[in-house]
Amino acid sequence: MSKVKICGLSREEDILAVNITKPDYIGFVFADKSRRKVTVAKAIELKKLLDPAIKVVGVFVNESVEWVAELCEVGLIDMVQLHGDEDESYIRKLKEFTTKPVICAILIADTIPEFPKSADYLLFDTASAERGGTGKTFNWEILKDYQGKPYFLAGGLSSQNVAKAIQKLHPFAVDVSSHVESKGVKDSQKINEFVSIVRKNTIGERNENEYEK
Repeated sequence: MSKVKICGLSREEDILAVNITKPDYIGFVFADKSRRKVTVAKAIELKKLLDPAIKVVGVFVNESVEWVAELCEVGLIDMVQLHGDEDESYIRKLKEFTTKPVICAILIADTIPEFPKSADYLLFDTASAERGGTGKTFNWEILKDYQGKPYFLAGGLSSQNVAKAIQKLHPFAVDVSSHVESKGVKDSQKINEFVSIVRKNTIGERNENEYEK
């Protein structure tokens, strides 16, 4: 069963919306250049409102290992998503400080590039100067025969194409941000529609603990 991640939450209204639809994961973006960036103080405030059954993914771009690990160990985030130039040595060092699972974002253009082998999960997104988050899809045929680590599929997913993506690729999880927004903020109706479609179109049952660390 493909899981669901709603990324880029930044307001109390966003939390209330996901508490109703109950995706498996939500994302707090800590990257400076993102319009969806939240401060640590804001993330703490929002997490207090979040249904504890929903896991929090922290999204980072080239931050210090020590700072990322600190947010893990104080219980703010449940998983780390690395969306910058973090390499094998970075991930190995991070794992010296925390046991939280690590998602490594891989930007897809024409092929699957090399990626750190120490990551627990991958996140395939559309290559761009903005390091993903463009709301555009990439050629899913590139992943058709992929048999590696469990992955989150991102890049232009919406209520119009997520069913097709699940049926074609059977990803571990699907990840959406811009296509569940209206006028730049999360839209509760779009979130509900997206999550409902994913739930209705998941194929096969996956043991809930199969890939959990």
